[in-house]
Amino acid sequence: MNADQLRELQAPIKQRYRDDPSTARVVMHASGSVQASQLTCLVDTSIGQVTAGLHPAAGGTAEQACSGDMLLQALVACSGVTLSAVATAMGIEIRSANITAQAEMDFRGTLGIDKSVPVGITALELEFAIDSPAEESQLKKLVELTERYCVVLKTLAQPAKLTTKLKAKG
Repeated sequence: MNADQLRELQAPIKQRYRDDPSTARVVMHASGSVQASQLTCLVDTSIGQVTAGLHPAAGGTAEQACSGDMLLQALVACSGVTLSAVATAMGIEIRSANITAQAEMDFRGTLGIDKSVPVGITALELEFAIDSPAEESQLKKLVELTERYCVVLKTLAQPAKLTTKLKAKG
């Protein structure tokens, strides 16, 4: 796809959102079924179910997907798709590009060993390795715009308001 094709594809969508901003609001969903006896959760995806389990550092076997890894995978996927779209819009040729996400976490927090240790990821690093004939300044702008428009990256950098609900049964 080239820049003109991308603009042609997105033009009617953008116009609809300008004409009626309420149509730009989309509610996304994810769901899963807890398998308590196995300490897993079957997560529904568009291509089937994924079994998520404990990370080996928390007692898992590494036979199931780890939700922390899935978070990093979502960050890489969103960054890659965004990078592709932005490069196309900018007319930057990408011969190849690889994105790597790395996170640091101290499992003493999630295992309740030390209450002073935060639960969750405390440091994230995202690396873009891009092979392109473009000038370095163009590639820096490409990465800057990818950071600006990547939904997952922005959500991690500026967390959304989060609420939890309980629907107790029987």
